[in-house]
Amino acid sequence: MADTSPATKVRFGTLGGVFTPCTLTILGVIMFLRFGQVVGNAGIWHAMTIVLAAKAITTITALSLSAIATNTRVKGGGAYYLISRSLGVEFGGSIGIVFFLSQALSVAMYVIGFTEALTATFPGLAGHDRGLSTLVNLAVFVCVYIGAGWTIKLQYGILAALLASIVAFFAGALEHASLAHLEANWQPEYPAGQGWLTMFALFFPAATGIMAGANMSGDLADPGKSIPRGTLLAIVFTGAIYLGFSVLLGAGAPREVLHGNPMVVRDLALSDVLITVGVFAATLSSALGSMMGAPRILQALARDRVFPFLNVFAKGSGKNLEPRIATVLSFAIAEGGILLGNLDAVAPIITMFFMITYGALNLATFTEAVSGNPSYRPTFRWCHWSVALIGALGCLSAMILIDAVWAAVAIVVMALLYEYLQRQDIQANFADVHGGAAFERARRNLITLEEQRYHPKNWRPAILVLGAGNEERLHLAVYTRWLAGPRGLLFLGHVIQGSPVALLERQRNQQRLLRKFIAEHELEAFPAITVAPGLTEGVVALVQCCGIGALRPNMVVLGWSDDPERRKDFAAAIRVIHKLGRSIGILRVVEDESDPWIAPAGTIDLWWRGEGNGALMLLLAHLLRQSQGWDEAEIRLLRLLPNDKGRADTLEHLEDLSKEARIPADCEVFVADDFFATLRRESAGAALVVLGFAVPEEDDGGAYLDRLDQMSRDLPNVLLVSSAGDMNLQA
Repeated sequence: MADTSPATKVRFGTLGGVFTPCTLTILGVIMFLRFGQVVGNAGIWHAMTIVLAAKAITTITALSLSAIATNTRVKGGGAYYLISRSLGVEFGGSIGIVFFLSQALSVAMYVIGFTEALTATFPGLAGHDRGLSTLVNLAVFVCVYIGAGWTIKLQYGILAALLASIVAFFAGALEHASLAHLEANWQPEYPAGQGWLTMFALFFPAATGIMAGANMSGDLADPGKSIPRGTLLAIVFTGAIYLGFSVLLGAGAPREVLHGNPMVVRDLALSDVLITVGVFAATLSSALGSMMGAPRILQALARDRVFPFLNVFAKGSGKNLEPRIATVLSFAIAEGGILLGNLDAVAPIITMFFMITYGALNLATFTEAVSGNPSYRPTFRWCHWSVALIGALGCLSAMILIDAVWAAVAIVVMALLYEYLQRQDIQANFADVHGGAAFERARRNLITLEEQRYHPKNWRPAILVLGAGNEERLHLAVYTRWLAGPRGLLFLGHVIQGSPVALLERQRNQQRLLRKFIAEHELEAFPAITVAPGLTEGVVALVQCCGIGALRPNMVVLGWSDDPERRKDFAAAIRVIHKLGRSIGILRVVEDESDPWIAPAGTIDLWWRGEGNGALMLLLAHLLRQSQGWDEAEIRLLRLLPNDKGRADTLEHLEDLSKEARIPADCEVFVADDFFATLRRESAGAALVVLGFAVPEEDDGGAYLDRLDQMSRDLPNVLLVSSAGDMNLQA
């Protein structure tokens, strides 16, 4: 996402940009209108544990937020920006939508709370709640639409009024406090259907204001400094206030008053007027903070072009690039929440939305920390990966305990959004942690694999195919991809003949073209290119150096060539591969105009001549059947005898071999003098014919290539196999 902010854009510091909006959002509608209900049901003791539990979750999340915020240059979008740059565009996009909706719905919660306080103060307005809420929502929208600078300046006055009302409550509640009330309200007294978790769900939205500052990240002068300081300071400050409220509410009023009077805070305070002003200030400021944050999340999401239908919201207006179009949508969503008309109905939904966002933020920090990426260098040092993991698991556990159904709905929605974005194959213009995490997993697994003693049971095909990286020889790449299957590795090798120094640029270009070829045909392969004076030297270099640790090619596949001029190099390459201890495959494929990815119809015919090459031939046939399109192909295990003597024993041997190898095959034994004639007659309709061959130790003048040519000529697709003997069918 490009930073399109103009140089003259107004920037805010720790106090105005983070601490103030966080504090005003946390000390909001729940504190004045619902915390008495929480204390009345949960008692003082449980109310304090609810506050501490909520603060524990938000503190851990704030630590994670601080770690990521000080590890990257933070731009607009707050939590969405940080999560997407860590966990990737798919995860960030799905979280961004959910977080935007939670912020927009929070506006509805605060506006409903304001209206509830207004009608309680002026009873003559009762009965017009939704109309009043709509007017307040409209007023909040207009304030934010004008611009964030004006709104943030307004919040300083609101903060002063809020603090004055809190002082008024503390002073008045101390006068009303009694030990009798304290003792009576110390333990919980939950009505039927209520409990600690339902009270936690009701209270938790009061703790979610920690993102109010991060949501303004694009408007901060120094996000990496302001976000950690302002957020943590706001958590400590507001936590102390809520704990004080827990004790003073329980000590200041009977339980039935706490239960039934939503304005109990006002009744206990030293000044009714200050509490009324405080309630109005708290609810309005929280609504303003959420109305400012939600559009900025949507604008950042739109600028990343994650969801094409949101692109219209990327546009900014005025010199500060205010997200006014996104503000209009936020207003509309808030109005939809207002139509629910019930604060208690909106609060649990918001709790789920925030919980899943906080969990994702903790997960992002955990993933960054354990990835081992050298780029993870946060200047904020007070967050360990274990703390972030506890935060992620804590959020998930809290979601399930609060309401398993809503938790499941939230997770399913997230999963569907993630799946949708993954199918879109979005090419993000920013890096994420996945590459580093994959590297770390691969590093650890390679070390483990290197320490393990090799056993034939663990043999998997790791195929290096030479000369398959172009459209003319696509069939070679396709067949080797089929042979490697879902359990093996495939390397596409290419030898550039000439001087390594003179051809470095050509090597880089060929590497780029080969990667493009692999991606376009979805080959799941690795490119392997070398520059050498000759083909044989290049093959030697590739076979010896390709791969890493135990993940090196154990089989080299070449395509058959009828070019007489290449015959000598072809024979030399086969001999050197054999001497290097690798199995060899030679593919001779009948090319036609059909789709090369469509498996040919017919059987897989293996002509058995003994265990030497036969074991690898049978295993490759089995692996081929695991690939798409080959699962219906029947394996035929065939043997030719010169006479009928021992035919029954040979057939029994083949059947036992198939049974012991656990590879089903139709076994047949033929009696004939002419092997080549029998081969062409019996395998004329095969999809693939697999034959073994032996590589001579020295140059025999090309006689063995003549034999191979004679064996494979006039047949359908043929795979010639020479085994290095490093696998065992009985393993």
